[in-house]
Amino acid sequence: MSTVNVSHQVLYSLKNVKKHYPIKGGIFKTVKNHVKAVDGISLDIYKGETLGVVGESGCGKSTLGRTILGLESATEGEMVFKGENISTKSQRQLKPFKREMQMIFQDPYASLNPKQQIGQAIEEALIIHTDLSSAERREKVVQLLKEVGLKEEHYERYPHEFSGGQRQRIGIARAIAINPSFIVCDEPVSALDVSVQAQVIMLLEDLQKKHGLTYLFVSHDLGVVRHLCDRVLVMYLGQMVELAPVERLYENPLHPYTEALISAIPRPVVGQRRERIRLKGDLPSPADPPAGCAFHTRCPLATELCRAERPEWREVEEGHFAACHYR
Repeated sequence: MSTVNVSHQVLYSLKNVKKHYPIKGGIFKTVKNHVKAVDGISLDIYKGETLGVVGESGCGKSTLGRTILGLESATEGEMVFKGENISTKSQRQLKPFKREMQMIFQDPYASLNPKQQIGQAIEEALIIHTDLSSAERREKVVQLLKEVGLKEEHYERYPHEFSGGQRQRIGIARAIAINPSFIVCDEPVSALDVSVQAQVIMLLEDLQKKHGLTYLFVSHDLGVVRHLCDRVLVMYLGQMVELAPVERLYENPLHPYTEALISAIPRPVVGQRRERIRLKGDLPSPADPPAGCAFHTRCPLATELCRAERPEWREVEEGHFAACHYR
């Protein structure tokens, strides 16, 4: 779990944020339906915290992160960053806010130009957002390389000359280059070996303490999330199903979907066993979500009420929210 002091000062607030992708068909390519990738997220992200976002593939985790950063335009809803409503701002008006928000990608190699030296790749943000001279930019890049565990000699090298862990360090250096306050980490360690994962996680923790960063940490690895995060949001089919402080969520999950996810975490202690909850059926299509509770088609506790009515998002106990009729 993150040891950063969380102030409970709201850095970023989301109100009923949706991201729907149109499905077009027919001769005239008219809109026939929508894929509801993110479907009504209302959430406060606190300054200095690491908020984990978990769920199965296709639940909307990465789309939420990209929408928060403005890489995807929200279909509906309000996004307030540092007290400013950025939902209605133009791209030009968003420029100073985008400097404050950066992203660490799952695959750093795909985000790097294979024909561009690493130093130049990191320098791009400094060219766009600062007035530093060429010499000052180089000095800054060398400092960043050292800060993430690389060397000055790496400046002139190309992406293919680095290992996966080194490339992720480069991605982290790019993200912190212009001193942001908020970073979306989109499964930043999922493609790395376990030993390298630990090194990158430690680096993220150290940088958070040093720079006072706030993280939105998207992951499907609940073991990593438990170690790194302060609070955890569980998503299912684009919707919020549970939100709680990390230890409370893992020790007392309220939603049946959260229980199933946690039951799948391997237990390394000999002699300790956890009953695995195996969900039946596949994740429904976000283009045609079930009526009522989105999880009812796979839930072992589902009743007629679950099939008919969408459960209310409510605070079951202080700081612990869930959307379930029976919790």
